[in-house]
Amino acid sequence: MNDTVIPPSELEGCPGGQPLQPLKRAAPGTRASALKVACSSCSLRELCLPVGLSRSDLERLDTLVSTRRSVARGDLLFRAGDAFQSLYAVRTGFFKTCVSSEDGRDQVTGFQMAGELLGLDGIGSERHNCNAVALEDSQLCVIPYDQLEALSREFGELQRQFHKIMSREIVRDHGVMLLLGSMRAEERLAAFLLNLAQRLQARGFSASSLVLRMTREEIGSYLGLKLETVSRTFSKFHDDGLLEVKQRDIHILDQEGLQRLVNSARC
Repeated sequence: MNDTVIPPSELEGCPGGQPLQPLKRAAPGTRASALKVACSSCSLRELCLPVGLSRSDLERLDTLVSTRRSVARGDLLFRAGDAFQSLYAVRTGFFKTCVSSEDGRDQVTGFQMAGELLGLDGIGSERHNCNAVALEDSQLCVIPYDQLEALSREFGELQRQFHKIMSREIVRDHGVMLLLGSMRAEERLAAFLLNLAQRLQARGFSASSLVLRMTREEIGSYLGLKLETVSRTFSKFHDDGLLEVKQRDIHILDQEGLQRLVNSARC
C-alpha cells in the first residue's frame, strides 16, 4: 500500500485525456547499451522482477529492458481500455492506479513506488482496466510482455520469479479487502502508514520519516474513508503522540503504538 498531508486546495484526482509520453529509443548509430537500464547492475534488482536470478540470467534479461520511459507528474502511463503490451518496472518516482466509477469519481486502487511493477492488470484481458498516474516525475523500465513470456519459457527461474510477483499482488489485494472490511478508520490509516514505511525501508529509506506523495483525498479513496475522516485521524495521531505531522512530512514517533492499533483489529 502504497504522502501526506497537503492542503485541500492542492488536492488532485486522476487527470483525463492527457497524451501519453513517447517512448525513448536509441537514435540511429547510438549504442543500445547507452540507453539500456541493465537489470544486472540496477540498485533495485532485489525488489523488482529479477529477484534471485543468476548473473548470467540477469544479463539475458537485460536484452528485454532496452527502453526507458519518463512520465511527468500528473501524466498517465496508461489508461483503462488501452491495449496491454508491456509491464513497467518503476525505477524512480511514485504512481497511483485508479478506476472511474459510474458517477465520474475516481477510486484509487493502489500506490506503486520504485522497485515495483505496473501493468499486471492487463495480462488477463489484454487491456488495462485502470489508469496509472504519476504522482511525481518518474522513470520506468519497459518490459515487452511477449518477449518476457518467450524468455520465461527458456529458463524456469524467471518464470518462478514472475509467479512470485503475481502472488505478492494477490496477497496485497487480499490485505486491502481485509482492511476495508474489518478495520475502523484509525486502524486503516495505521496499517497504511506502517505498510508504506516498511516498503520504503526495504529501499534503504528511513522507516520513521515519510514524505507523502499522495493527497489526503487519495489516501481516503484508497482506504474507503472520507477526506474529513482522514484529516481528523491524522490530527488525532498527532495529538496522541503517534505521529509528528508537518504538511508533506510525517515522522512516526510511536511505531509500536500504530502496530497495536492494527493488532487490535485482528483480535
